[in-house]
Parts: sequence; C-alpha cells; structure tokens
Amino acid sequence: MFVLAELKDNVRIAPELFGLKLPEAIKDEINRKLANKVLLNVGLCIALKDIVKLGDSIILPGDGASHTEVNFRYIVFRPMIGDVITGKIRSCSREGVHITLGFFDDILIPPSALQHPSRYEEAEQAWVWEYPLEDGNTHDLYMDIGENIKFRVSGEVFEESSPIGPPDQEVPSSSTGASTSGGAGSSGQESNKTPYRIVAAINESGLGLLSWWVQQAQEEDEEGGEEEEQEEEEQEQDSGGENE
Repeated sequence: MFVLAELKDNVRIAPELFGLKLPEAIKDEINRKLANKVLLNVGLCIALKDIVKLGDSIILPGDGASHTEVNFRYIVFRPMIGDVITGKIRSCSREGVHITLGFFDDILIPPSALQHPSRYEEAEQAWVWEYPLEDGNTHDLYMDIGENIKFRVSGEVFEESSPIGPPDQEVPSSSTGASTSGGAGSSGQESNKTPYRIVAAINESGLGLLSWWVQQAQEEDEEGGEEEEQEEEEQEQDSGGENE
C-alpha cells in the first residue's frame, strides 16, 4: 500500500533559512513542497524517508537563495492492483460506493463491482445487496455510511489537473492536490479533476462490509454448536440403549 519513490529535485533554500544546517533545511522544504500532494504517475506523497545524495549548492545571479540538486526517497501511498484494504463508507450514489481511508477519500466501487444482485435505494442513499437465502427469498444487506468495508484494488486513474482558464472565471483545483472532484458545468468539471483516484471491487467472497462476514461466522458457529449437541444426545441415547 505504501511504497518508496526515488525522486530528484532542485531545492531552493531562502536566505532566512541559512542559519539551519543544509540537510535540515532541505528536508523541511521537500516536505513543505510534497507532503499530501499527488505526483502524476507516482501517487500521494506522505513523508520524506531519507536523502540519498546532495549536490553542490549554487546561488544564481539576482537571487539570494541557494539551489541544491537533491536525490531522495519519499514515502508514497500507491496500493498495488489486487491489494485488499479496509476502509469506511464515506457516501453512496448512483455512481457507486465512495470509500475513505481517513487520509485519502478518492476511492470508488462502481455498481458493476458490487455483489450481485445489488440495487440503489434513493430514499436511504445507500446500496443494498439482495443476499439470496436457501428458501429462495432474499435478505437486504445495506451499505450504510461509516461502516467498515474490505475491498480489493482493481484499478487506478491519474489525471493531469493543471488549471485551465483565468482564475477570475473559475476556481481551478491544485495540480498536485488530493482533493475530491466537484463543481458544476463542463468548465468546472474540467478544472476540478481529481489527480489520483482508485477503483475498487467487492464482488467476491470475503469482501464487503466486515459486519456481514462476522454475522455469517456467528450463525455458522451457532449451527455447528447445535449439530454437536444433537450428536452428543444421539450418542447418549445409543449408549443408554446398549446398557439396557
């Protein structure tokens, strides 16, 4: 789920930071620049791991700051395809079930990747799994907001979200921000693209709301306990008949 990305950047240190040791100033500047930002085709940056190499520091004409070429490793959130992760349901819509991990919200389970058959309840604003029973009927299992859910990563989407158009006409999203897309109108939708989002699936056994499988396990344990009691009673009856 978390990986180390090897990156390279030219870090600018302002003159007022010259009192700090160079590695410390560079670490602070890298974290200020990258923490909680999305790098295209890299992932969501979390924190600096370490500095691999520091180049020579130079001061450019007309600029009192120092510029240093730095090779470093950064902790990045970018789960592999097929990873199983537990999150919480943030909301439901006709687009599917929206999941949050607390620090990352752009996870969507589309309707085609839900358990089959499922339907969307407009009044409840929730998806419902029509769980089939042995007698041929179905039992509705609701996917409520705040429930813990286990899902499998099935895809990822990176989008270039640089601002388009003057800022006085529309409010563009940050080109590296990890914000949830929103806004209305075609121009607003284009400027508010989500830079990184995850596509997930729960349409296989063991995935979905954790409460589903806990309840099922409890029912199986109860059934198993009843079967054991019946076997013990039958054995007692058999042993009693033999003694007579």
